Amino acid sequence: MPSYTAPLRDMQFVLHDLLKVSEQDIPGFADLDRDFTAAVLEESGKVASEILQPLNAVGDTEGCVLENGVVRTPTGFKAAFDAIRDGGWTSIDCSPEFGGQGLPYVLHTAAQEPFVSANMAFNMYQGLTHGAYSAILFHGSEAQKATYLPKLTTCEWTGTMNLTEPHCGTDLGLMRTRAELHADGTYRITGQKIFISAGDHDMAENIIHLVLAKIPGGPEGIKGVSLFIVPKFLVNADGSLGARNPVMVGKVEEKMGIHGNSTCVMNYDGAEGYLIGEAHKGMRAMFTMMNEARLGVGLQGYAQAEAAYQNAVAYAKDRLQGRDITGAKAPEKAADPIIVHPDIRRNLMDQKSFVEGARALTYWGATLIDRAHKNGDKDADGLISLLTPIIKGFQTDKGFEYSVAAQQVYGGHGYIEEWGMSQFARDARIAMIYEGANGIQALDLVGRKLALDGGRHIMGFFDLVKSFIKENEGEASLKAGFLDPLKAASKDLQDAVMYFMANGAKDPNNALAGSYDFMHMMGHVCLGLMWAKMAKAAGEALAAGAADKAFYETKIATGLYYMARQLPATAMHLARIQTGAEFVMVLDAANF
Repeated sequence: MPSYTAPLRDMQFVLHDLLKVSEQDIPGFADLDRDFTAAVLEESGKVASEILQPLNAVGDTEGCVLENGVVRTPTGFKAAFDAIRDGGWTSIDCSPEFGGQGLPYVLHTAAQEPFVSANMAFNMYQGLTHGAYSAILFHGSEAQKATYLPKLTTCEWTGTMNLTEPHCGTDLGLMRTRAELHADGTYRITGQKIFISAGDHDMAENIIHLVLAKIPGGPEGIKGVSLFIVPKFLVNADGSLGARNPVMVGKVEEKMGIHGNSTCVMNYDGAEGYLIGEAHKGMRAMFTMMNEARLGVGLQGYAQAEAAYQNAVAYAKDRLQGRDITGAKAPEKAADPIIVHPDIRRNLMDQKSFVEGARALTYWGATLIDRAHKNGDKDADGLISLLTPIIKGFQTDKGFEYSVAAQQVYGGHGYIEEWGMSQFARDARIAMIYEGANGIQALDLVGRKLALDGGRHIMGFFDLVKSFIKENEGEASLKAGFLDPLKAASKDLQDAVMYFMANGAKDPNNALAGSYDFMHMMGHVCLGLMWAKMAKAAGEALAAGAADKAFYETKIATGLYYMARQLPATAMHLARIQTGAEFVMVLDAANF
């Protein structure tokens, strides 16, 4: 049976040695000193290990069951959800005005990581609720905020997002769900939505669905989409629950993974709904929820890989198989542990260097969200908008890849369910698909985000990389191992952008055919930047006489591995991009 222990030391390193959160000029960050974040994260890790992780296999085995119109969650989930709610874990960064703790989003992000690693399916119930909270907070009316946010803050009520329909996923302009204006100013929502995570369950008093629908007579396509609040139970004027709204679960999907989360078909039959924001401007509000969710999904990618990696390391140290080719390392035993073998080391180093780099990128992204919201910083908002497809797309691709790699360490045992490794791979797989499939993330990055605000944000990213290299080029300990590889990779990325500019205008397919490679190329450059910055921070700690010398030396060694073994992939991706659309588009559809 797999185990999990929150990587508290590394989480603290990223927050304080790398990001220096308590020194940043963002409101609330001064309170994030080492002792405070240590206390929060230690307790988060304890909840994850003691409450959530033991339920991970239970959720995978039992799944969710639809009984008499209500979804029953796996054994132990409700008690665990009560513990999460009672511990205040759902309200860390929510506004005090609505019962939240008002702490920075980056702390919420860090505190959520152990929950995701321990039990991804379970954590989705509160994760989606946080997204619904944010959408209403930024786009709802004062009355809507007063009615829904206090209960969403505490997860007494949970939230969902309803976009996809049987005939349309990414192309939401094709949706058929309609919203008819009623005489009292409310709307009647009719239609069907599919793939609705946490669409129904037995752990909350009410479920607040955020539903995209079209108001008849509005503009065609995506410009005619509006967003509505549609509660499972109507809410009376005094805040008490009223009649059941005609929104019902059609079925609970049987899935490859995340069995503990209820993925539902939702049927709306004239359900009462309330417009959020302006009519026909629903995507603006929904993107608030989706962008936050995408960072959370990027976290899911590396968090599943983290849990899988921990178990693979433990197995590799224990499993005896063969002898070290340079000489026996455990001569008193029948064989050496497999961690002595170079290919096992390669596999584990791939996993470790990705997970730690992705953690740094995700936490940095969370600080950019804090800076954008709390400081009104438009550059930070533009940069996180640029980085979001990478955090979501690159990290979930790699998170699945390295969950499978961890399974590979077990050999045949990894394929046997009793060892539990397949669940990490099965659960991680969905992160590449939902909240915008990764191909769409790549298209969004190349087709929209690169040109956003006249290319200001991609140029700002290049400036960040150039500035860091220039400021530290006198550091001999960084130059060869970190700065030179980062410079080469950044040049590959710039060359790819130049290729798109030169060739995309005459044939857009020349850019779009290379979009997936570009997303991965930029992902590698982002992690390369994070590793260079982490190496600098670790070197400074060692120079200052840090007590835990081994931790910092290991950090630098892991970073050197990434720069030498992973970052050169940018050259391969550039070569693919520069072939354009010719080889991608050559076949007629009939010839596939």
